[in-house]
Amino acid sequence: MSDLDTTFASVARSMELYHRAEQVIPGATQLISRRPTRYAYGFSPAFAQSASGGTFTDVDGNTYIDWVSGIGAMILGYCDPVVDEAVKRQIDTGTMYSVSHPIELELAELLIDRVPCAEMVRFAKGGGDACAIAIRIARGTTGKDKVLFCGYHGWHDWYLAANLAGSDLDPHLFPGIDPTGVPLALKDTAIPFPYGDVETLEDLLRTNCDDIAAIIMEPLRSEIPPHGYLKRVRELATEFNVVLIFDEVSSGFRPTISGIQPLVNVEPDMAVFAKSISNGYPMGAVVGTRAVMQPASQMFISSTYWSDTLGIRAAITTLKEIERRKTPEVIQDTGRILKQKVAELITKHSVPAVCGGVDWHPYIRFDIGHLTPLVNTLFIQEMAKRSIHMNLSFYINAAHGDEEVSRTIAAIDDVFLIIRNGLDAEVIPELVDTIPQTDSFRRLVT
Repeated sequence: MSDLDTTFASVARSMELYHRAEQVIPGATQLISRRPTRYAYGFSPAFAQSASGGTFTDVDGNTYIDWVSGIGAMILGYCDPVVDEAVKRQIDTGTMYSVSHPIELELAELLIDRVPCAEMVRFAKGGGDACAIAIRIARGTTGKDKVLFCGYHGWHDWYLAANLAGSDLDPHLFPGIDPTGVPLALKDTAIPFPYGDVETLEDLLRTNCDDIAAIIMEPLRSEIPPHGYLKRVRELATEFNVVLIFDEVSSGFRPTISGIQPLVNVEPDMAVFAKSISNGYPMGAVVGTRAVMQPASQMFISSTYWSDTLGIRAAITTLKEIERRKTPEVIQDTGRILKQKVAELITKHSVPAVCGGVDWHPYIRFDIGHLTPLVNTLFIQEMAKRSIHMNLSFYINAAHGDEEVSRTIAAIDDVFLIIRNGLDAEVIPELVDTIPQTDSFRRLVT
């Protein structure tokens, strides 16, 4: 590690801060997805100092086009002037009170008007706690304990309990998550099911028919679901009297201004939002039918900061702006251009890869057998050298314009040539100057 550290001059300050953080912050970051080892250690930046639109500047003074978009939280772009000005005005009248503020009703009513399944709303500050709230409500409403899940749903005990029985989270998160700190008594209370497999889901429901409180799932991430799949999940949830929860934290409001439900034409009993709901300000929401949500009035689900007016004001403003600016269409237009141009470069360089996924979240997938992890790392490394911060997918925001796309495609053209030449010369390992990337989050079919 020390030999590597001495050579990475372009992000020297980032690496210095990262090593300091390791001494005072367990894990060095608050979010696993921000660790530099998730990208190209020593080439990818670890600390930012400012951001604007579709770019950020790191502590070493390097400016990057950012296709991670604050781990998906930025939908309009960094430092959006309309959202930020609304938040600044809110600061002048107060951020926290001893009683509620009317904008809580404004956001709740906006979400009810916007999201098909929403009749009542509870707030949160992030996706993980919003999912935990949804599970608590589902368990309290049904009087049942077990949860069937598919996809990634945060860090809380109810979810990580799946790994108390082995490595059940491996296909849904990333391999090897140790459920240290999760009570052993929660074993067998969270049961995974594979995406797209209605037969397994139905078998699990029948086997545990008296115990299942909820099915929670990411309805989709980077691929459109198989025809009729989500409709059948909805039918099974109704048949077995189970609460169906759509975790829309990551897809957010990129598919439509109302989330994923109008696109798939399926309404869950509850849905969970965070990230893009407020363009980077801490905010989350749990919405659902009155029948499922109303019992929560008798449950202890409570936090001082869920009423923080800054996140609420940011969410109200962001939701209005994405409708006014037609943000989903803008983002998807960018995604279609990226997919087309990257596909052309794949053909040009005969790289064993595909560029696919939904238009709001395209991905690049290499298929080179045992060399695939090294090629993944090489791609991220070389893109970082060209001032493009990304992994193997594009989390697009509305501030990504022609310049960002053009510069990114030019960089990919260069990097694909490096990969092609490295494959031909059989020297890929020698081209990787950093720690080989470990498996990233495996969410659904990506």
